[in-house]
Order: sequence, then C-alpha cells, then structure tokens
Amino acid sequence: MTKHHTTAMNDQIIRQTKKWIEHVVVGNNFCPFAARELARDSVQYVVYDKTEHVECLEVLIEECRNLDEREDIETTLIIFAHALQNMGGLMFFYDMSNQLLKDWGYEGVYQLASFHPDYRFADSTEDDPANYTNRSPYPVLQILREASVEKAVANHPDPEGIPKRNIKHARREGLTRMKKQRDECMK
Repeated sequence: MTKHHTTAMNDQIIRQTKKWIEHVVVGNNFCPFAARELARDSVQYVVYDKTEHVECLEVLIEECRNLDEREDIETTLIIFAHALQNMGGLMFFYDMSNQLLKDWGYEGVYQLASFHPDYRFADSTEDDPANYTNRSPYPVLQILREASVEKAVANHPDPEGIPKRNIKHARREGLTRMKKQRDECMK
C-alpha cells in the first residue's frame, strides 16, 4: 500500500524502500515477521518531504489515526525524504515521537522502530557490519501495532535472540556484502 506519493521521486523512494525490505530485511531474516506482512500487502509506505520536526510529528499522529481506522494496514513506514538526515537528529526525533505517542494516548497501542542510512548502534564502530541491520536507504520511522508485535513475539521460539542472531549474521556476511545489499536497493 502506498499513500502520499504523487511524484515520480516519491514513487522511486517507495520502490527503493520496498526493495530494501524485501532484499535486506526479509532476505537476511532480520525481522522474521516482515515477510508475512509483505505477502499480505499490509505495509503502508508514506513519503514525507517536510523538514520541520513539528510537521514530522504531525504526520506521525496522522498516520496513527489512519491505522486506527484501517485494520487492513499492519504497519506504516514513514520515509523522510529530506528531514532527519543525520543519525543524531533521527534519535532525537524518535524520543520526541515516543513522548508524543504517550501524550496522545497511543502508548501500548503503537510502538516505533527507527532506521537510518547512517544507523550506528551505541556500542559499535562505524564500520561494524551489524549496523546494516538498521541501515535503510532513507530515514524511516516505523509504526507497529503493539498487539500484533506481542502476538508475533509470543509465537516466536526465541524473540530475545533475534537481535543477537541478526548481529552475528551481519558480521558473518561482512561489511562489503552488507553495504552492497543496501546500496543495490538504490538502483
């Protein structure tokens, strides 16, 4: 599903993001729950081209309201075409977004995940292949349904082991291969 895309550039951004999810996230099994939602076409992609944090927060609430009304959408990826271009800005925005969810009564209803082209785990080096588990083509804020996450985790044999398995896999693949996989999504 796509929304808010009216230009060829936005269509391209969505194509690249979908390719990243299919080839990197699902292809490496970084999220064992993503393939099902892709197959069900229950992922919504929203390209947002404003740059002000207040406007970006407004789109977050707009998309939460959209999820309230659309049970056929499991998750929404807000792709920031021009905002949050540095990782620090994304993490600041992520914290503000979580606070906004609380303020608007969405805590326990939705949860957020963040992805960025320069994603770096706090305890890693810049060239750690593990960073590519969260390195997307564009800055992305994902809105997930909390109840669906809880159900998926309850039915997974080792949900706590997913991050460690992902890190181990990415490191085994190596920096060159992980970077190439993500970069090929931009073609």
